[in-house]
Amino acid sequence: MKIAIGADHAGYRLKDEIVPLLKSLGHDIQDLGCDCEQSVDYPDYALPVCDLVAQGDADRGILICGTGIGMSIAANKHAGIRCALVHDLFSAKATREHNDTNVLAMGERVIGPGLAQEIVRTWLETPFSGGERHAGRIRKVMQLEEKK
Repeated sequence: MKIAIGADHAGYRLKDEIVPLLKSLGHDIQDLGCDCEQSVDYPDYALPVCDLVAQGDADRGILICGTGIGMSIAANKHAGIRCALVHDLFSAKATREHNDTNVLAMGERVIGPGLAQEIVRTWLETPFSGGERHAGRIRKVMQLEEKK
């Protein structure tokens, strides 16, 4: 699977913990930064990750900032993106099964690297459950983009 990953200054250390895991699982990774403690703006890292996912150049995206909130807000402004902010395993599984999310947001200041790695693994390995009930809801959400 092709995965684009990005973080701001408050999330780059967790990103650097996640990238080796993704590689060890055999995924093709595109790391879009950042790699510094100097303050940067999270939308500048959310946008290129979401561009790759929306255009089909990446299968999934992962975004990390201090809380994950800013990244998830920015990601969900992008057409074709269904981003979930996740800090527990139940949500990681449910957001794939029910919402077919294509971008995962996490917060470095909220969870540690061990839990983050388990969240990523669960999120990547859980398939969309499909079915008209869930697919119909996703269609309704995606139609909201058409009303802009």
